Amino acid sequence: MVLGFNHNVRYRGELFHVQTEDSGVTSPNITTLLYRGGTIIASRRTSYADIIRFEGLERLVEELMKDQHKEMLRRLKNGEFDDRAFPGAVRDPVAADPRETAEDLPLRQVPDPQPAATRSMDDILLDYLATEGPK
Repeated sequence: MVLGFNHNVRYRGELFHVQTEDSGVTSPNITTLLYRGGTIIASRRTSYADIIRFEGLERLVEELMKDQHKEMLRRLKNGEFDDRAFPGAVRDPVAADPRETAEDLPLRQVPDPQPAATRSMDDILLDYLATEGPK
């Protein structure tokens, strides 16, 4: 049985931690948390009570966990949590559509300061999964 997945990933120059775990058949939930500096930025909980009697449940739960974990990474990389992760961030008016209001302006993307040669294989794979992997 897989207890969970934990990954550190760098986004916009900051380190984030994604944790996914299974509560087990007595409380059939998969929980994924996204942290920045010890603060929970986002969470997702999925019940699998409706499939608890399926044959091969362990394998199915592991796949559900992987999918939910990857989805949280994709959402982070797509900027979905930028407002919570970077409160008060400077918005880039040059990149904005002139029809947008100030609240709708996109956040300025900060390049990852870590060159590929010094990044861990986990970071490289997670970047790939979050941007290029199956959707």
